[in-house]
Amino acid sequence: MGGECKSKERQKVYCDVLILGGGPAGLSAAMYASRAKLFTIVIDEGLTGGQVATTYHVANYPGTNGVVRGMDLMENMKRQALEFGAQIDELKLIEDIDLESEEKYVRTEDTDYYAKAVVIATGATPRKLPAEGEQEYRGRGVHYCATCDGALYQDANVFVVGGGEAALEEAVFLTRYAKHVTIINRSDKFRASRGTQDEALKNPNISIIWDSIVRKINGDTFMKSIEIENLKTNEIKEIEADGLFVYIGTEPKTDFLKGKLILNENGYIDTDENMKTNISGVFAAGDVRNKTVRQIATAVSDGVIAGIMAERYINGKQ
Repeated sequence: MGGECKSKERQKVYCDVLILGGGPAGLSAAMYASRAKLFTIVIDEGLTGGQVATTYHVANYPGTNGVVRGMDLMENMKRQALEFGAQIDELKLIEDIDLESEEKYVRTEDTDYYAKAVVIATGATPRKLPAEGEQEYRGRGVHYCATCDGALYQDANVFVVGGGEAALEEAVFLTRYAKHVTIINRSDKFRASRGTQDEALKNPNISIIWDSIVRKINGDTFMKSIEIENLKTNEIKEIEADGLFVYIGTEPKTDFLKGKLILNENGYIDTDENMKTNISGVFAAGDVRNKTVRQIATAVSDGVIAGIMAERYINGKQ
């Protein structure tokens, strides 16, 4: 007879501070909470680092010597958190959560976590392109991470959708591989900083299509062309394309919090300046929070405040 298949026994873990998300905000909160001698655990549905880990270079993070790779920056933060005593549990998908009780509870596939305070730093994910064929050709021509997939497009004709900081930075990065990069922007001006705009506009391998959006993606096994509509003339034209990289904003990773915490109309978490949510002992930090500026430096700042406030909450200082 074959061996009996036994289910894995669930673990119960108790901690002082449980941090959901291992990006800049979560790791910064972990540094401060664990340095305050609190047993701190960071859980992440993937690998630590967040969106920053997939960014090829970061040129505006204070204190760095010129340009630093996003992956290196996040490895430094992870190492610091671990050295202060934090525990990091990766590949932990949240299945259920109870924030109302004095002892907070988070359930993952194999572990039940109980904590005195929780910091939500789950970040945001790229907003998907609202075009026909996007889902069909996602990963087969349509991408959301140039650092991850740009090398696939050596000497290719690549398009970038968006007009913000990320779109222009990644367009410049893609010129390392692609023969030519075309930026498609829905208005007649960019939202990126002047320095980033200058870098893109001066690059001879970058051109721009203004006042336009992608309506449809065509192909067979892989994407072959895109249909673009000019929003001023309503003209639609089909253009051959090897790859399409999309940077049109982000959406917060808060689906698991619906009905558990007050979210605004866009799904972001409202907090005060001390990162407090509407529930005592629950804090939010980073891109998941309702705010105007979302940068690595602001995520770190949020995380520092959340870590300190979690420690004060636990020790009855507030």
